[in-house]
Amino acid sequence: MATPSHKGNPTNSTKRKKNHKNPEANFLYELNSCSKSKDLEAAISLYESAISNKTRLNQHHFNTLLYLCSTISTDPESKSLALTYGFRVFDHMITLNIHPNEASITAIARLAAAKGDGDYAFEMIKKLGDYRVLPRLRTYEPALFCFCQKLEAEKAYEVEADINKMGLSLEEPQIAALLKLSAETGRGEGVYEYLQKLRRGVRWVSEETGKVLEDWFSREGSEVGFEGATYEVSFVKEAVLRNGGGWHGLGWIGKGKWVVRKGKVEPNGRCCCCGERLGCVDIDDVETEKFAQSVAGLAMEREVKANFREFQEWLEQNADYEAIVDGANIGLYQQNFAEGGFSILQLDAVIKEMYGRSGNKWPLIILHNKRVRALLENPSYRKLVEEWMNNGFLYTTPHGSNDDWYWLYAAVKLRCLLVTNDEMRDHIFELLGSSFFLKWKERHQVRYTFPKGILKLQMPPSYSVVIQESEKGSWHVPIVCDGNEESARTWLCITRPGACEDLGKTASNIETCENGNGPCCKSEMSNTGDFEILPSDNRNQASQDFFQMSYAETPSITGKRKERSP
Repeated sequence: MATPSHKGNPTNSTKRKKNHKNPEANFLYELNSCSKSKDLEAAISLYESAISNKTRLNQHHFNTLLYLCSTISTDPESKSLALTYGFRVFDHMITLNIHPNEASITAIARLAAAKGDGDYAFEMIKKLGDYRVLPRLRTYEPALFCFCQKLEAEKAYEVEADINKMGLSLEEPQIAALLKLSAETGRGEGVYEYLQKLRRGVRWVSEETGKVLEDWFSREGSEVGFEGATYEVSFVKEAVLRNGGGWHGLGWIGKGKWVVRKGKVEPNGRCCCCGERLGCVDIDDVETEKFAQSVAGLAMEREVKANFREFQEWLEQNADYEAIVDGANIGLYQQNFAEGGFSILQLDAVIKEMYGRSGNKWPLIILHNKRVRALLENPSYRKLVEEWMNNGFLYTTPHGSNDDWYWLYAAVKLRCLLVTNDEMRDHIFELLGSSFFLKWKERHQVRYTFPKGILKLQMPPSYSVVIQESEKGSWHVPIVCDGNEESARTWLCITRPGACEDLGKTASNIETCENGNGPCCKSEMSNTGDFEILPSDNRNQASQDFFQMSYAETPSITGKRKERSP
């Protein structure tokens, strides 16, 4: 006899499951439905019924109600109801001795901020410690934004200090709010401080943040109260070099009214508004040393210490290289076919190209001794490899080593270019965990391809798309844009005539750079070469001078790279 099937009637099965839920689970299920549909009145009705029925309430119930109330509090029509029940729900939660968590406090802080009580919102955050709960950045936002909107600067700065004490990092919305607060309360030095924090925190800014900057620097009286200091040019240049280029951090430089324009930046880094060239920004001295020590430390853990230490000592005595070549990566590039092997011709092409571009200075080739032995055994290649060895620009890594550590350490320590298609996404690079790793790669990595057997190098960009402060006292701020076409990106150019005499003369002759009146639109200005790219040090200057590239996009293809002897 056939057994009746219930597959065709899932509704009955679902109803039975729902009916078997306990009251607490049913209440939470229905609350979540109200939360998804943003139906506050229905949620309140459920809450009142749960109290009447003496349903046992838990943290999840209260957090769902608090979240819904905090979300609805932004709606003018329902704001009063949301605030009334939000605080009532929270008081009930505390009365039942149910400890709030971070989500609970964030919701109640949002409710407090919605009624303009930043003090209560901040007080709630301070009480999190009583429950051994750590706040998140979102927990601080209601109090911070509330104080910023009410122009209560000291209170807002106190919230920021607490954020820093907790080891949290401000993001663009918080920095922009504090910058606007400092501007509107006449704190010129605060504007400078938060502009620097914005530079460190984001590569480019949103339209909203750009408007904050534009409004402040464009308005009447913006120059009052923070006229810049006067420094020797060499002193400012030294600060820029020490910081890796793109900023000096000495405070406002120059005096007078600010000129704010919107425009484009040419592929060579020249601003179409003021004619100044943007720099290619590197990591600073402290970050470079920390990075090199991190690489060396990890290498020592994984390599034979004596071998790597010997390499470090050798590098100290041979530190004049301007480029490092990942020999295995280039030699094995696109060799995964039947007759493929190690292409010494590809490697030689890269070496000679770098030699020619550097003013006849050989790059340092890093290659595993197993590979070098095989090349020396081949009569066709022996003479070339011996030439590399005799000229002192081939370093062979020892038996059992991973050559990745060697070429990475050399490139970081010597602050020079690194020719490799390795994207450095492997676990050994993830171990570095440095926030400046991507910045370093952008500034130092040279990629390559061989379309139709012809070498094509993709050099680092001639300038960095980041907020930049020049030695002349001007600022250039990139605005977020759609797509990857840098030519379409709009920049804020912020200068003032008093910052630099020749820049002042240029600026006074430009009304706008968006309708054809900027330096980039005048051939005699765009070719004068009056401005220099600021290097991060002399070695980086050389790499900028001879490693200029065409801006045609070249695909990055990673070749085989691992070289470890058996």
